[in-house]
Amino acid sequence: MTKILVVDDEPTIVNLIQAYLKPEGYEVYTALDGPSGLKAARAFKPDLVVLDVMLPGMDGLELLSRLRRESQAYVILLTARTEETDKIVGLSVGADDYVTKPFSPRELVARIKAALRRVQTGAGPGMEGTVLAFRHVRIDTGARLVTVDDLPVDLTASEFDLLHALAENRGRVLSREQLLERVWGQAYFGEMRVVDVHLGHVRQKLGGTDLIITVRGIGYRFDDEPL
Repeated sequence: MTKILVVDDEPTIVNLIQAYLKPEGYEVYTALDGPSGLKAARAFKPDLVVLDVMLPGMDGLELLSRLRRESQAYVILLTARTEETDKIVGLSVGADDYVTKPFSPRELVARIKAALRRVQTGAGPGMEGTVLAFRHVRIDTGARLVTVDDLPVDLTASEFDLLHALAENRGRVLSREQLLERVWGQAYFGEMRVVDVHLGHVRQKLGGTDLIITVRGIGYRFDDEPL
C-alpha cells in the first residue's frame, strides 16, 4: 500500500487531507510539528510527503533539508499564497512540487495521484524497462537508476523525469513549457521556474558537466553521445 505522510500544524487541514486520501486506498500518517514529522518520515518511510512550510519545533524547509539527506520521497510543499520566497527556497532544498494555501483538497489529491503514477510507472508511455545508454550517462527507466561514468547518481523523482525527458529527445531543444507538461502534467499551474531549479540540481549531480545545455530564451538540450 502506498504510504503518504502529512505534516501540518493545523489539525483541521491534516484531518481534511486525510479524509480525502484514505478513501483512495492510501496508508496515511500524520504529524503536527517538525520534529514529529521527521521522526515519522524515518519510521514509516513514506512514498510521498505533504509538508507545510510553517511548523513549530522545526520549520518545513529545515525538515525537508534533513529529509533529503536520507530519502527520495516525493515532496509537495504547502505554502502561503504570498510567500514566494518559501516556494523557491523549498524547490532549491529539494521539494518536487508545491501547492499554495488555501487549496482545493480535490486538486491536491489529483496532484498526489499524478505524482505517484509517474514515480511508480514512469513519466510517460514506453518508459518501463527502457535503458538509455550514452557515452557518459546511463538511464535505466524501469529501475529509475542513473549512472554517470559508471558511478550512481541519486536523483529525486522530478529530477529523474526531467533528465529522462531530455535524454530521450537527445539533440532536440525542449522548452520549459514542454518539460513542465511532461513532468508535472497539463493541469500544473505553478511557477515555470520549477524547471530551472530542478535542472540546476540535475546538473550539479551529473558533475557540473555540459551534458545539459541551456538554449537561451528557448529551453534545454541533452548533449551526450549515444552508444
